[in-house]
Amino acid sequence: MSLQVTKSAKDDDRDITGLCGTGWSHSKTTAIANIQRVRTAYFVSVGGRTVYVRVGSRNGRPYLTTAPDGYSPNNLDNLPDC
Repeated sequence: MSLQVTKSAKDDDRDITGLCGTGWSHSKTTAIANIQRVRTAYFVSVGGRTVYVRVGSRNGRPYLTTAPDGYSPNNLDNLPDC
């Protein structure tokens, strides 16, 4: 299953804490588990440019990010808040 991400939840440090779309909302933990288990693919599409959400790792901790494409409007950080 693929879900289009239209908004993202962020904490005070601007770290992504969740993903949202039309009729659904997933926590960071749920989204990471879904991606890692290949249950759900999340994507962002802005201005005709589509990128998939992936799991990165920083200091041994997983985080959500989009595949790099040099187009900032489709980055999770730049989406409206959930």
